[in-house]
Amino acid sequence: MDIFLWTVAVALLLQLLFVIWNLAQLPSLGGNGRGRAWLDREGMSIGGLVQAEGAVRQAEGKEAKELKPRLSVLIPARDEAMNIAACLRSVLVEPSPHLEVLVLDDRSTDGTAEAAILAAAGDPRVRVLPGAALPPGWLGKSHACHQLAEAARGEWWLFLDADARLAPTALAAALDTALAQGQGLVTGFPIQETGTWMEKLIVPMMSFSIACHLPIRLVRQSADPKFVAAHGAFLLIAADSYRATGGHAGFKGHLVDDMQLAGAVKTAGLPVTLADVRPHITMRMYQDAAGVWNGYKKNIFAGVGRNSLLLTAMLTIYGLLYLIPPVMLIIVIALHVMGFPSEWLSHAFLPSGLGYLIGVCIKGVIDRRSGQPWWLSFFLPASICMLSAIALASWLASFTGKGYEWKGRRYS
Repeated sequence: MDIFLWTVAVALLLQLLFVIWNLAQLPSLGGNGRGRAWLDREGMSIGGLVQAEGAVRQAEGKEAKELKPRLSVLIPARDEAMNIAACLRSVLVEPSPHLEVLVLDDRSTDGTAEAAILAAAGDPRVRVLPGAALPPGWLGKSHACHQLAEAARGEWWLFLDADARLAPTALAAALDTALAQGQGLVTGFPIQETGTWMEKLIVPMMSFSIACHLPIRLVRQSADPKFVAAHGAFLLIAADSYRATGGHAGFKGHLVDDMQLAGAVKTAGLPVTLADVRPHITMRMYQDAAGVWNGYKKNIFAGVGRNSLLLTAMLTIYGLLYLIPPVMLIIVIALHVMGFPSEWLSHAFLPSGLGYLIGVCIKGVIDRRSGQPWWLSFFLPASICMLSAIALASWLASFTGKGYEWKGRRYS
């Protein structure tokens, strides 16, 4: 057993080194100023700043509603009355008149549209659109995003979740990266605000999975759609690139629409950048334990392509690496306290304790990078147990045909 525990400890040390290297590959948003210039000037190319000054002065005299938008911020919203106002206010801090903000009220029952109209305060850049009934074969968010895409007029589109909050410089910084890239998709994982213990244990595991298993450099450098990651709260895509992929209509029945869009962009031969968006966007995805359970239950099995073997392999690896060392450490300490002298106990103590501490270091490095408190890393075994339970529930809901329920809609 001690040989096995030492093997696990070595594997965890290699995982820690990979995580440190992998996170260093994550590019930052912004830094070149092109996004700010592009948002502030009408009818010019990035290379024609000087020649366009006359056009800029002329544009400044127009009403904002007469200017063709350059950037469309697209917000699908279903029962988001408690979130939409703060989201809109964070977007409208951006002063550019070349911005349009479209809110799709996806047949909400809580006054989302009224809250959005009130928050817009008459800003002519904002339009609140009524959502159409959900057609057969479509899932709710994909259909909402599809309707937003049909109404958008900008050259770049930012799909933004209603529970996201942008920093004042977020749009210009994102466009710095997007314009340098020229086409395709820019995305990233926001800082996640958490309140309940279920949120603290589970929500940071998104970043954990990406940092541990996805070579971030290959998201940008490889044309293989398997090397892709995206977060639906922040998807900045060129309008032409979106149309080239076929848009949300191409995966209208898939639960994990953000990953599907990113994969479609890559399949179309267009670039995808996974960037560090932490300084620019925060969000709180769920408000309670039930929301965390149902949200992850809906997405986990779909996120592994409904592949039972892949899900089993993932949970087995997590159990071997992150559960066996702390469980063995507890057993060894308990047996020692109970007076069971054994040479095996002394041999197992060091590798099991080392394995647990290295796992804590892995989680700690990722949590620090993703804006989570460092002490959460000591609860990694609890996070793994809870994540495994939700994953099993996700698989059972699909296997038994019971499906998933989210925001008043049932999905299979």
